[in-house]
Amino acid sequence: MSTVTDPAPSPASASASGAPASWMTSRSATLLLGVAAGVVLWTAFPDVGAWPAAFVAVGLLFAAWRRTGRRAAAWNALVGLVAGWSFWLPHIWWANFATDTVPWLALATLQAAFWALLGAVWTWARRWPALALPDPGASAATAVLRTLGHAAAFAVLFVGVEQARSQVPFGGFPWGRLAWTMVDAPTGRAAWLGGTVAVSLLVALVGVLGAVAAGRVLAAVRARRAGRAVRPALLGAEAGVLGAVVLAVAPAALPLPAGPVPPEPVATADLDTVVVDAGTATHEGPGPVLRAGAVQGDVAEPGLGSFANRAEVLTNHLDGTDALAGRDLDLDVVLWPENGSDLDPQEADDVAAALDAAAARVGAPILVGAQEYPETGGRYNVSLLWQPGAGVIDRYAKQHPAPFGEYIPLRGFVRLFSAQVDRVTNDMLAGTEPAVVDLPRPDGPTVPMATAICFEVAYDEIVRDAVRRGAQVLVVPTNNASFGYTAESTQQLAMTRMQAMTTGRAAVQISTVGVSGVVAPDGTLVAATDLFTADQLVAELPLRTTMTPAVRAGEGPGIVVEAAAVLLVAAGAVSALVSRRRAGGES
Repeated sequence: MSTVTDPAPSPASASASGAPASWMTSRSATLLLGVAAGVVLWTAFPDVGAWPAAFVAVGLLFAAWRRTGRRAAAWNALVGLVAGWSFWLPHIWWANFATDTVPWLALATLQAAFWALLGAVWTWARRWPALALPDPGASAATAVLRTLGHAAAFAVLFVGVEQARSQVPFGGFPWGRLAWTMVDAPTGRAAWLGGTVAVSLLVALVGVLGAVAAGRVLAAVRARRAGRAVRPALLGAEAGVLGAVVLAVAPAALPLPAGPVPPEPVATADLDTVVVDAGTATHEGPGPVLRAGAVQGDVAEPGLGSFANRAEVLTNHLDGTDALAGRDLDLDVVLWPENGSDLDPQEADDVAAALDAAAARVGAPILVGAQEYPETGGRYNVSLLWQPGAGVIDRYAKQHPAPFGEYIPLRGFVRLFSAQVDRVTNDMLAGTEPAVVDLPRPDGPTVPMATAICFEVAYDEIVRDAVRRGAQVLVVPTNNASFGYTAESTQQLAMTRMQAMTTGRAAVQISTVGVSGVVAPDGTLVAATDLFTADQLVAELPLRTTMTPAVRAGEGPGIVVEAAAVLLVAAGAVSALVSRRRAGGES
C-alpha cells in the first residue's frame, strides 16, 4: 500500500534549493495567501467583529510561510510585510483620519515590519529537525506529537513577536493583538487564566492546527485522484480538527471570578440614561457595589476641530451631570472622560466653581479628565477626583503618553517626513504613579479604582499593576473625538472587555463622544452608547478584591513565551549551522 505525501514540503523534506514542490509554495501563491491572511484578520476585529476569522487568518499566514531553503527567510519576510500591510492599513485607518496619510503609513509599516520579522524567524526556527511535520507514514502517536510541536512552536513565535511589538519601540503598540478579537468567543475566557498572552497563544495554535488539517485533506484528495491510499492523511486531518476544536472551545469551561445578572436596561422617560445592573450576583455571592454615573458629553464637530471652541466640552459634560442630578440616583461617583474638561479646574477659578456646583448638585465626587501644565514645561494628561467643597482629593497622570500623538520623539527628524508633528506643540509628560484613584465613600470603605486613560487600556501591565495594588473596578476615560466614525472606539472597547475578563473587574469605558460602555467582570457588555451623541449611563458595579490567576502570574506568561521564542530561533540557527558544516565536510 503506497503512502500519501503532503501538498507542500515540510522542513525535513524540502529541497536544499528551497524550490516549491507545488503551486501552494510558489511565490505568487504565498504572496496571495499573505494578503488574504491580513484582510481576513482585519475582519476579526471591530467593527466587523467576525472572531472565527482570526483562526483562519493565522492558518493562511502559516500556509504562506511554507517555503524553505537558503533564500526562504528573505522571501517569507517579504510575505510577512505584505500581509502586515494588508492588515494594519485598514485596521488603523483611524490614524489617517486623526492625523494624515504619512503618519498612518509609517505606523502601519512599522507594525508590518514585525510580521516580516516573524516570517524570517519562523523560517530559521523550523530548521530544527524536532519541529518537522510528521511523515505521512508515521504512527498516529508520532504524528500527533510532531504536529502539536510544530503548531506550538509557530504559536510561541507568533506571540513572542506580538509581545515584542507591544513593548518596543517607544513603549510598544499593543493594538492588533490576536486576543482582542476573542471577547465574544469561548477562547477569550482563557484570559482569566493567563491574560492576553494565553488567549493569543490559543488562537495561533488553533489556526495552525486547522491549516495542517486542511493540508492533510488536500493531500488525501490528491492521493485519491492518483489511486493511492488516503487513510493516513485523513487521520492527520481528523486529529488536527479535533485538537483545534478542543483548544478553541475548552476555555468556555473555565470558571470566571464574576458574571453578570442578565441586564434589564431601563430607559427613563426624560433622559437618554440607561440604568443597568452590571452584575452583583456571582459564585462569590452578592457583595458590595459601586453606583456610578458616567457622562458622555459629545462635541459639535468630529475630527480635528473637536476642541476648537473653548469650554464647549466642559459645558456639555456639566449639562450631562445636571441630567444625572435631576434624578434621585444616590450615586457614589460620576465619571467623566479623558479631556472632559478642556480647561484645567485647578487653574481656572470659574471652572472650579462650576465643577464644584455640579458635584454638589449630583451629590457625588466627579472623576474629571483634564490637562495640567506645570511651570517646568510640558503637560500631564490627568484624571482628577473632584469632591464638592474640597476640590481635587486624588489624581492620576497618564503613565504612557502615545508617541507621535501626545508627544513627538525625534521631532526634528520626523518633521522631515510630515509637518503634522507641529500639531503637538507641547509634549505630554509621563506620570510616575500607579493608575489607581481612591474614592472615599461616607457610608463605606474607600474604593480604589483603576484608571487607565485611553490607549493605556491596551497595556496589560498598567491595568494589572492597578489591580494588584487593590483596584476593585476598572475605569477607562478616553477621548475618541479626533477619530470620527472610525472603528477606533469599538476596538478600544474590546480591549476594555478583555481586561475585565483578565482581572475579574467590572469596567466602565467613558468617552467624550462614544463608544462608551459598561462591562461586567466576565467581559459581557451590558450597556453601550452610540457615537457622537450626548448620553449618560448609570451602573451598579460589583466590587471585587480577589486576584485572578492571570493577575497573580503578572509578567510571567509573557516572559516565558519570549524566552521560548528566542530558544526556538537559536535551536533552528544551530541546526542550520551544523547541517551546513556536515555538508561542507562531506563535500
